[in-house]
Amino acid sequence: MTNSSSIDARNCPLCGQPNQCAMEVERATGIKQPPCWCTQVSFTPELLEQIPQAKRHKACVCAACAAKAQQL
Repeated sequence: MTNSSSIDARNCPLCGQPNQCAMEVERATGIKQPPCWCTQVSFTPELLEQIPQAKRHKACVCAACAAKAQQL
C-alpha cells in the first residue's frame, strides 16, 4: 500500500515525470500563478481510471499523458 505522504504532487501519477501543475507550484511557493494548463483540457474517464487508486486526487496528470490519451 502506498503512503500518501510518499506521493509527490509535483509528478504525474502515471509516468512519474513533472506535471507542471501551476496550482501545485503556487501551493509549494506561495507565489500566485496563472491558471494551470489543466483547467483548459478535458481528461477522459479512461485516462483517469489508469491512475492507481492510492494516487487519485493527490497529483495531476502531466500534459504528455493527457495528450497521449486524446490520441487514442
